Order: sequence, then C-alpha cells, then structure tokens
Amino acid sequence: MSALETAIAGAKTRKARVVMPEMEDDRIAQASERLRADGICEPVELGDNTEAYVAALVDARGLKEAVARRMLTRPLYRAAAMVAVGEADAMVAGAVASTKKVIEAASIGIGLADGVSVASSFFLMRFPNGREVIFADCGLNVDPDAEALAAIACASERSGAALLGEAKVALLSFSTGASGAGASVEKVRDAAAATGFVGPVQGDAALNPRVAEMKGLGAGDANVLVFPSLDAGNIAYKLAQELAGAQALGPILQGFRKPVCDLSRGATVQDIVDATAVSLALG
Repeated sequence: MSALETAIAGAKTRKARVVMPEMEDDRIAQASERLRADGICEPVELGDNTEAYVAALVDARGLKEAVARRMLTRPLYRAAAMVAVGEADAMVAGAVASTKKVIEAASIGIGLADGVSVASSFFLMRFPNGREVIFADCGLNVDPDAEALAAIACASERSGAALLGEAKVALLSFSTGASGAGASVEKVRDAAAATGFVGPVQGDAALNPRVAEMKGLGAGDANVLVFPSLDAGNIAYKLAQELAGAQALGPILQGFRKPVCDLSRGATVQDIVDATAVSLALG
C-alpha cells in the first residue's frame, strides 16, 4: 500500500474527531462531507466559547484571562482550544488563514510535544512513478540553525516512520561529505553529527545508489529529505510539482502534542481529504 492508502486505512480505524474552523470555504465544506462519508474521520463543528477553553489557555499557556477570552473570539484559537480540552483529536486549517496564523493558534492552544524544541512542517511528495518522499521543512522555518535543523530532521524521521514504514533521512546541501565548505555546509554537517543521519549530502547522492557510491556517502536510498533552508525546500517541492507532476500533500505540521494540518491556500477538495488523512497518521 502507498503511504496515503496506509494513512487512510489507519484513520478509518481510529475514527478521530477533526475540527475544521474554515467551514465557510466551499472546499472545506465539501471535504468535510467526503471525509465523513468515506469514514476517514468525524468532522466536528466549531464549538461555542466555554470556560474550559479559557482555562486551557490560561492554565497551560499562562495567559491572562482577558487575553485568552479575546483570542478565543477567533475561530483558529477556538479550534485549537477544542483539541486542547479533548473535544477534537486534530485540527485542519489553512485553506483561508495564513500559515503564520495557523502556527500561532496551534502553538498557543495545543503546544509542542514533550521533548520538541521547534515546530516544523513537511510535504508528502507523491510522484507519478509511485515513489513517495518526505520533503522538510518547506513551509515554516526560514533559516534554521544547526540545532533547529537537527530537531526538524528528528521530527521528520518520526513522520517518515509513521507514513513510510521506515525513514531513511538525508540532510541536504550543495556539498557531499567534505567536498565543500561554507556556513550552510557547516550547519548541515553539525546537524548530521548531532543526529547520526546522512549529511551533508547532495540531492543526487541522497537518492541515487550509483551516485552515492561514487561520492562515498550514504546508500542513495533516502526517503526523507531535510533541506537546509526554507528557500531550498520551498523551491524544491514546487519544482517537483511543476516539472515532475508530483502531488504535494501538506504542509503537514509536526512537533505538536496533537495532529495539526496547515493546508495550502490553493488546496483542492481532494488535497484537503488526503492531507487530513496524512495528518491523522501522525497522531
């Protein structure tokens, strides 16, 4: 089975409750109906503000009560609070709201998982030949330092294991091994040393066993690619879409206590359905 098929099968078994705070968007409304009809999850209505939501923000986040009440007038924060208090198992948003707003609401309302220092995101890239690869971080961290890059790589390994069965992580650079130098190469080298993942390694050596053997680093069978910057990752996934016909599911957020999906604002109904299923696989 493909990663998407595996995610859908798992979601049908779990029957998670998913809050989608942008129901005014026709795509979200249609995706919600399809998710319910296909048995992938149970979309739930955005709740009215309650004292439990206020307490979730005040107690867990240390906000002043007046600030919490003001935040909860916004649908994204109310949806995140529903996840925090257990009225929903996951949150899917971003068809209308910006990534920044989705991240802010999830960070305050849901929070990061224990041991996670930085939130990040990935795309599940599905190529016409059946190959599936995780690209991270293509939507959130602009220029992570070595420590943050290592955290992104570790989170991406967990996501890769959940979706692909086995995660083979490569930390990408314009240099393979000791062949080049520069600040970005050193950053990737430090992150690779901290995690034990392959890197720094060029894209062809990460993906092609023959090239990997020639360049003497890794096995060339990576299925989780970690980019050194948002520039590199965002450009790469869009080129893969346009030139290779890849489907990009996401961006899927990782590192939160509960699953959070930040949809692309250009997402189709099918993209929303698929991205929701993939997000639930991480729960």
